[in-house]
Amino acid sequence: MENSAYKPYKNSTFVPVAGLSFFAIASGFLMSLIPLSLASFGMDSSLVAWLASIFYLGILVGTTCIQNIVAKVGHRFSLILFLAMLTLTIVAMLVIPTATVWLIARFIAGFAVAGVFVVVESWLLMADSAKQRAKRLGLYMTSLYGGSALGQLAIGPLGVNGNTPFYWVIGLLMLAILPPLLVKKGQPESMEHQKISLREVKKISLPAVIGCLVSGMLLGPIYGLMPSYINGQFASNERTAFLMAIIILGGMLVQPLVSYLSTRISKSLLMALFCLLGTIGIVGIADGTSVSFVTTCYFLLGASCFALYPIAITLACETMALEKIVAATELMLLSYSVGSVFGPVIAEHSSTSAHSLITYLAVVLTTTSIYMLIKSLQNTRSGHTPAIG
Repeated sequence: MENSAYKPYKNSTFVPVAGLSFFAIASGFLMSLIPLSLASFGMDSSLVAWLASIFYLGILVGTTCIQNIVAKVGHRFSLILFLAMLTLTIVAMLVIPTATVWLIARFIAGFAVAGVFVVVESWLLMADSAKQRAKRLGLYMTSLYGGSALGQLAIGPLGVNGNTPFYWVIGLLMLAILPPLLVKKGQPESMEHQKISLREVKKISLPAVIGCLVSGMLLGPIYGLMPSYINGQFASNERTAFLMAIIILGGMLVQPLVSYLSTRISKSLLMALFCLLGTIGIVGIADGTSVSFVTTCYFLLGASCFALYPIAITLACETMALEKIVAATELMLLSYSVGSVFGPVIAEHSSTSAHSLITYLAVVLTTTSIYMLIKSLQNTRSGHTPAIG
């Protein structure tokens, strides 16, 4: 082990996973609530793409300084701080419901969410073996996507009009604060979190960086624009909530398979196969007429898009020392957030067609699948072992 002071048995998964679960339910509900509630607050629907992009811009900015905050106050207090910051942004949106305030609030919310992701991911990834990291990341992704799927289903019973749905989001975030607030043991041992040098950045697998970038390019539009696209298809808030939940459920249920396969076959090949699966799902969404068939295709789309990030981040962290895990997760989140910032705007303005979103998703998935397949073949020919592809 690189750090003899590090004691993995003290690094509990309960606090980050419990807090993350409530956060994910709130976040999943909020992601669909914001674009669907604009009309009730007298704001134009054209604001949707900008709200999505500025949120991910906040994540991008957050990735540049989260490490310093974690180093100063520790994982537990950092998690409390970022969850409280996110809660206050929602309060501000309700107190002053104008486009300018919402854009500023969503930027700050992105910063806070970046903090939550870096804290929880690094908390769980500070383990003493690649196998344990894969299992913990699978638990993280399952909690995140399971909670997000459950949050989507709240659209039906709670609605999208007025302040009441936002009060529920605030309540869920306050519940998310309780585990790190009340449980004072279990956070990673204090250590000096080191930055990654330029030489080490160059050694990080390029498919890992591209995988995180593409994950953002896919999930940014899915979270920010897909609710409006589905609502345009079916003109039903309940159907929109159901299909968004199906997308995220696909992402949740695929995580055990991702954990199993990521230590057995080339990660580049694995990302190529999931991107191909997503392309198949997109074709079915565009051409399908049966409701059950289209639902299955949305499930496949979610499984493919949500699989990329955990594969990419485990690939990036495989050779990292424990004291550099926070910096590595920051770098990967930075790649993800760059894709998330530009993804919604590109998807929204790439075409005047009503199907511009799924056309964009199909192009990104297909080109990424081809790239990852080429990298996998190159690694095989150069003699790299499949597990680190």
